[in-house]
Amino acid sequence: MKKLILTCVTIAFMSTVSYAQTFNLGLKGGVNLAKINSDFADAENRLGYQIGAWARIGGSGIYLQPELYFGSKENKFVEINTNGTTVTTEGTVKFTTMDVPVLIGKKFGANNFNFRLNAGPVISFNLDKSTSNFSNSFQQLGDTKNYKDQTFGAQFGAGVDISNFTVDLRYETGLSNIYTSDQYKQKLNTFLVSVGFKIF
Repeated sequence: MKKLILTCVTIAFMSTVSYAQTFNLGLKGGVNLAKINSDFADAENRLGYQIGAWARIGGSGIYLQPELYFGSKENKFVEINTNGTTVTTEGTVKFTTMDVPVLIGKKFGANNFNFRLNAGPVISFNLDKSTSNFSNSFQQLGDTKNYKDQTFGAQFGAGVDISNFTVDLRYETGLSNIYTSDQYKQKLNTFLVSVGFKIF
């Protein structure tokens, strides 16, 4: 999986640069709504943030957009009794991450006002991991050493450019288990909304 992602990114980068007509650099910030999908408990969405920078290489049509941003992603596990009313165990896990998506996109419209579609792989580095309120059957999940330092995913989304301002809405799906053991398979899925500004 890692080799396939790196190969696709390399091919996309080389083909885009070969006919690149423009280069843009900008800053971005926004919020996200994260949720860990697992097969052993329910999960509740938690609000996080992201802030960083992006570059765009390409002409008026297809472009390549690598990004780097820091953020937080949080999830709450909940185990409910069979009557559906009483929470028996719960726990919260939070990650501080550095995310590096590399997106291939298509623009529709003029440079100063356009609509965009994009997709591509993302690698996330967990810079800090913390847990709280884990109890009973979730005790093992409360050990931060059991969460990986690096995970892979894919992002899909759309955006709008209005003069030097950009707005993006994306969905990120986890491709790798963020937990070290297959006993507790967990994949982090996230909705992201961001606002950016083109420096040039």
